Amino acid sequence: MNMEITVNQLEKREGNLRAFASAVFDESFKVSNIAVIENKNGQSFVSMPRYASSKDDSGYKDICHPITKEFREQLYDGILKAYEQVQQEEENRLQLKIYEADKDKKTELKFQVKAVPFERDGSNLKGLARIYLEDCFVINNVSLLQGKNGLFVAMPSYKTKQTDEQGKSIYQDICFPVTKEFREQLYGAVRKSFEESKEKQKSGEEKEQTKPSAGHDGWQEARDTPFR
Repeated sequence: MNMEITVNQLEKREGNLRAFASAVFDESFKVSNIAVIENKNGQSFVSMPRYASSKDDSGYKDICHPITKEFREQLYDGILKAYEQVQQEEENRLQLKIYEADKDKKTELKFQVKAVPFERDGSNLKGLARIYLEDCFVINNVSLLQGKNGLFVAMPSYKTKQTDEQGKSIYQDICFPVTKEFREQLYGAVRKSFEESKEKQKSGEEKEQTKPSAGHDGWQEARDTPFR
């Protein structure tokens, strides 16, 4: 995948956090809230967006992450390289483009999805999904919610400090499609996978299953909550 990496260095250091980074894959999908952390020895490393997997915040899981060694090295090395350049140039923000193919040639971002019905009492949650980009990057915590106008896809998000006119908290997506065309294509595939899985459950053709098709690495599931 071609990538455009952006690093924003923090003006005021917060603990061991030094910068936030984002990456856009093939001009189609963006991942934000990637942290650059500095350890006690002064070495920098990359931490993907995470969520608390337990009520007491004793455990965390990545919301999205590379699933191959090659892509992990390419992504993390690119982020750390951009961070080093930010420090050297004494800038707060820097962009770095990484091309796997001809930079003048438009590449199409390939993906696979898996969605299953999953409901929670008192919630409009109807299903959960997982998205694979190019078989090397996975996005967990994708939800299918029932809205006034039907079923819609909600990407992983975090609660900001801002509120809307009704005083409700405003949420910001952590990873999401950046073009209308790719969003329609991706969300359409998620809804289709959900409907197919729902039909299979109704017909009794598929027992409760949370494992992916062969060939996907890094698939780890909690039995009670798929895709998280």
